[in-house]
Amino acid sequence: MFDSALYRDVFSTPAMRTVFSDEAQLKAYVQAEVALATAQGEAGVIPREAAEAIARQAPTIALDIEQLKRDTENVGYPIVGLVRQLSERLGEAGRYLHWGATTQDIMDTATVLQLREAVALIEAQLGEVVATLANLARLHRDTPMAGRTHLQQAMPITFGHKAAIWLSALQRSADRLEQVKPRALQAQLGGAAGTLASLGDRGLNVRAAYARVLGLVEPDITWHVARDGLVEMVQTLAVICGALGKIGYDVMILMATEIGEVFEPFSSHRGASSTMPQKRNPISSEILLANAKASRDAASLMLDAMVQDLERATGPWHCEWLALPQVCLLTAGSLAQAQFMLSGLIVDPQAMKRNLHATRGLIVAEAVMMGLAPALGRQLAHDEVYAACRDAFDRGDALLDALLRRPAIASALPRDQLAALCEPSNYLGTAGAMVDRVLARRGKR
Repeated sequence: MFDSALYRDVFSTPAMRTVFSDEAQLKAYVQAEVALATAQGEAGVIPREAAEAIARQAPTIALDIEQLKRDTENVGYPIVGLVRQLSERLGEAGRYLHWGATTQDIMDTATVLQLREAVALIEAQLGEVVATLANLARLHRDTPMAGRTHLQQAMPITFGHKAAIWLSALQRSADRLEQVKPRALQAQLGGAAGTLASLGDRGLNVRAAYARVLGLVEPDITWHVARDGLVEMVQTLAVICGALGKIGYDVMILMATEIGEVFEPFSSHRGASSTMPQKRNPISSEILLANAKASRDAASLMLDAMVQDLERATGPWHCEWLALPQVCLLTAGSLAQAQFMLSGLIVDPQAMKRNLHATRGLIVAEAVMMGLAPALGRQLAHDEVYAACRDAFDRGDALLDALLRRPAIASALPRDQLAALCEPSNYLGTAGAMVDRVLARRGKR
């Protein structure tokens, strides 16, 4: 799907596909090799002139991709073939390329370089969606609507409160993303079994310089088989997809014909059916839900791949090659779909008001019960209001009328107070205040 001419911009974005293209991956491999040579030249492990030649020439060498493909299929990894091609074209300096490193050092570091670029894209996209949701929450802070639990009307809320809940989840994800970067974006350099023995007593100095040249975190110890940093990053991205999937699920339900409170942006034939001209399907929301489910599988695969054998894995490492790019691609796609959908979301306060009054007051039964409790006691108030609700439901009339037919209730509170309790917009609790707190938190980040 990510490479499909038809679907690639449905499930992801051009920018994220570029990050995980073959060209970008090979560039990252070369960048890691150059950084290694530079660090070793500084430490005196290889001649400084050789390091300078590698840094100057290696990025300009045109690789034979077909040969590299054959080498990769034969060896199982691309680095042996890559180093051979570079070394042949680097002349004398080529003798010092890949000095003391192992294939996984270069591949892991390249993955981290790609991941760093991917995270930067995701952070920018996430910031846009957060800003859009903040505007929705602020605009509809006091727009009342029916809150629903178990797909049934429960109590009044505001649409701003709903949007602020969506927003708060993404705010926390932004925090998680920032917090995980130092643990995930670490350079990898350990040599054959992780001890840097090939670099003698200068191994740690080389690794420190290597990380510095690449702008990555210097690890305390080799992490060839300790994959928690990358796993945590993938879980964080999957959480973002999940949070966006929840938004999409809500919007899909609220777009249902029988509810009709919000709608995805309109454009000609968007969400159209091939046979039902009246249809307006929730296309972006459907992709958000699908991507959330797919990212869950990628996150699960990364967790499974954490269980690695001894000092170098025999197979779990390969699982990451599938899962990590996939979750980055899915996250970028979800954020793009969410921004499109939320920035043009059509909100219908009149439909919300209509649905809020659809039960003729039953949605505020709790408000009536709590209003009667001081006079009748909580349990008796509950039983009386419960009986009134059943009566109103059976007769098809308003809760207020059913309340007034109950002597215990009619004698406890005057009609005007009962009527005020039956007005949904009077029972919004601290919804607005909580919206304000979420918006204020965004301003402090």
